[in-house]
Amino acid sequence: MPTIPPSPAPAPALSAARRRTGRGAAAAALVCAALAAPQAVAAPAYADGAKPSKTPGPPAKMSTVGGDQLAKAGTQVRLKDGAPKLPKGLSARSWIVSDPESGEVLAARNAHWPLPPASTLKMLFADTLLPKFPKTQKHKVAPEDLAGMGEGSSLVGIKENQTYTVHDLWLGVFLRSGNDAVHTLAAMNHGVPQTVRDMQAHADELNAHDTHVVTPDGYDAKGQVSSAYDLSLFARSGLQNADFREYCSTAFAQFPGEAKKGKKRPTFGIQNTNRLLTGAFGMKPYKGIAGVKNGNTTHAGATFTGVAQRGDKVLLVTVMNPAKNEANEVYKETAALFDWGFAARDKVEPVGRLVGPQSEEGDATKPGAAEKAHEKPSAAHLAATDGGSPGGAWTALGIAGGALVVLGGVAFAVHRRWPLPELVRRRGR
Repeated sequence: MPTIPPSPAPAPALSAARRRTGRGAAAAALVCAALAAPQAVAAPAYADGAKPSKTPGPPAKMSTVGGDQLAKAGTQVRLKDGAPKLPKGLSARSWIVSDPESGEVLAARNAHWPLPPASTLKMLFADTLLPKFPKTQKHKVAPEDLAGMGEGSSLVGIKENQTYTVHDLWLGVFLRSGNDAVHTLAAMNHGVPQTVRDMQAHADELNAHDTHVVTPDGYDAKGQVSSAYDLSLFARSGLQNADFREYCSTAFAQFPGEAKKGKKRPTFGIQNTNRLLTGAFGMKPYKGIAGVKNGNTTHAGATFTGVAQRGDKVLLVTVMNPAKNEANEVYKETAALFDWGFAARDKVEPVGRLVGPQSEEGDATKPGAAEKAHEKPSAAHLAATDGGSPGGAWTALGIAGGALVVLGGVAFAVHRRWPLPELVRRRGR
């Protein structure tokens, strides 16, 4: 993996009417060494490693969705004999390690603490809007499409009066965390207010009740919060979509530049802001990593949700707002939790589980839901919710073995391989 050079110096400020700065796309050495990324870098407050804002402690009473133990403040883990201890030096205000196939939560800290999510909220945005537009659909960007973006927003470099495919726009969302791409897609979805309503409704359907959506892009806004638990639900749901998996695992891509009459439209290279995926800025690519989304704002600090696979083990890790003011800290703590989770997967008792959507389990906040969450899902339940039910089924690449369960005359495979992309095999499991 070649070394990725640091982002270029900030470009001159834009006019007052369009004061939008953003992260520049670093030169993508694996794409083309000659390509230059013309966007401006982010404001200092958004730089990775920025000192998180002071945050009060977790609430005394938190949600019981997923089990009563997840409602408790502090670190929750049940180690069996011979299990490795949790990594030392974890400073995140909230984190969770889970198995997205079974839903089991291996360990967590303040899992249901509602905190500003930053751009990890784009996972919910994508899971909500991806099914609405075909990848080949084209959209000409109107000036009003880009209105209302917060100052300091990260940008991919979308231009007014230029035409982009939906595929282009999603690359901008996932790779560059481009708020300009988010707002363009939101405009296609009848505007930001409608998109926020759709996202909130989808969060509620996923039983992500710690989440309150105010902006579609995760930009800091009063009252906008999510939790490590909810972000894991968003990732788990999104990863059932093949397009979501493709975009979140793409490290480098080409993005359309500004078209000029009589000339071939140029492109420029963009790279994913997920440093565990690209190995940029002093990080090494994490073995088996395949997404999903990072974020960083003044109030949220650094946030990250990642998915990785080793052999037949798949883990989701979400980390929110490390207190340590060190470069790449959110990635370092995520990698440490991945290492622990793969070593401890069969040596811990679950402290809870990731619940399914209301269409499968009902409202997880209703009486009795916490007791249900303590129950280990049956083979039939796993088959129905993770293997074969329409509208929420895991898309399996193949069957790794195991019994077949017959439900309603339909056979479902209990043990299935997680449908992660080819990227995982390239990086090694």
